[in-house]
Amino acid sequence: MSDLPGFIPPHGNYKELRSYQKAEVAYDITYRFSQKFLKKGDRTVDQMVQAARSGKQNIVEGVRASGGSKEMEIKLLNVARASLEELLADYEDFLRVRDFPIWKKDSKEAQYVRKLGYKTPQTYETYRQIIESRPPEIVANIALCVIHQSNYLLDQQIRRLEQDFIKEGGLRERMTRARLKERNKSG
Repeated sequence: MSDLPGFIPPHGNYKELRSYQKAEVAYDITYRFSQKFLKKGDRTVDQMVQAARSGKQNIVEGVRASGGSKEMEIKLLNVARASLEELLADYEDFLRVRDFPIWKKDSKEAQYVRKLGYKTPQTYETYRQIIESRPPEIVANIALCVIHQSNYLLDQQIRRLEQDFIKEGGLRERMTRARLKERNKSG
């Protein structure tokens, strides 16, 4: 357990999380992709943008809620993960129905995008030049790579939260420990 006073752990710094940074890049790519390559009025535009936004925003909400409820944080990060998985399927559909290839995980193109993903912090600027100068099948594949990276990071984050919960418990348990510790000091 932490030596910090109180029972609410530090929380809320979502912008420093790589999972959030990747989800934000996925949102930025998706917004631009849908504006440039999809037909106005196509329901897919709203679906993709909303799935990307939901992925990003549920990370924000989950991390902000983490001080009071690890259960809520885990739940919201799982919602973020599900939204990004939905977005992934939309990009795969876009490529499949147009007979465009989906890059293999170890293709030179996917490896190049993965290398870009190691830059910190992750922002749309990391990808801007290639996103804004490539055809839709390349942009969709780049989006797939970024979403896979975000999903991987979210999976790791959720596993860590599960381990922390098992080890330290939730808010009520921390409150009880803090209260008992205070009683023992004065008793």
